[in-house]
Amino acid sequence: MNGKYRNIGIIAHVDHGKTTLVDKLLREGGAFRANQAIAQEERVMDSMDLEREKGITIRAKNASVHWGDTIINIVDTPGHADFGGEVERILGMVDGVLLLVDAFDGPQAQTRFVLRKALNHGLKVVVVINKIDRENADPHKVHDKVLELFLELNATEEQFNAPFIYASARDGYAVRAIGDPKNGMTPLFETILEHIPPPNVDATSHFHMLVSNLDWSDYVGRIAIGKILGGTVKIGDAIVCIHRNGQRERAVVTKVFEFSGLKSGESLVGEAGNIVGIAGFEDVAIGET
Repeated sequence: MNGKYRNIGIIAHVDHGKTTLVDKLLREGGAFRANQAIAQEERVMDSMDLEREKGITIRAKNASVHWGDTIINIVDTPGHADFGGEVERILGMVDGVLLLVDAFDGPQAQTRFVLRKALNHGLKVVVVINKIDRENADPHKVHDKVLELFLELNATEEQFNAPFIYASARDGYAVRAIGDPKNGMTPLFETILEHIPPPNVDATSHFHMLVSNLDWSDYVGRIAIGKILGGTVKIGDAIVCIHRNGQRERAVVTKVFEFSGLKSGESLVGEAGNIVGIAGFEDVAIGET
């Protein structure tokens, strides 16, 4: 395992505060300067035009925040059954999920679909009941509804005993229990580190990575994105891409990208357990290694 990293997905229904929560985590984790304005266009979880228009998440996106000595990679999850294939790929990259639920509305249909898949993957869950500042919020009732949903989805005993965090992402605080002192997002960060395990990888083995997503750059071409399952990779390394038909293609790594805050940046090396982008392939597809 590599305790330096935590890789988490976020499961949330539309308008339950996912974008605001991620923005607060990024800000408190040092991703933004104190005086930097965050425009709606910069918000990582709403970055595609169609998503801003329709309010849905189509293509998973990555963000990363530093908390102490730990790098927390945050991956958005599509919430619609039409994107079930992408949900599977994203859940394969993470080791746990934040289940974000509105303190009035409770869990909704999108929540159920993705949560079922996360539970089936055996992922650890941290429940965040958000918008507890709302006048009509009933976080205790929603707490019980979430537990009922866990039972309906056949959660394991460990998953059923998931920790609950109560938050107002808009006001920038999270607490372990209603009435606790407000200390920013620290309780949520601490709970993530306590309950979401580090990635189960072997840093001493040869480099291998499963491609879970793709990106494109006019400068470097196709970029393969995924979690490094073993070893390390750096610019200039000779690697082999195993295509789904079994064909092997040799390539030389031309760029390694890490996610930092809302953006990706070039890195000297990609380590086991981290979610990175790699360029240098003539052709690579999702699901290849």
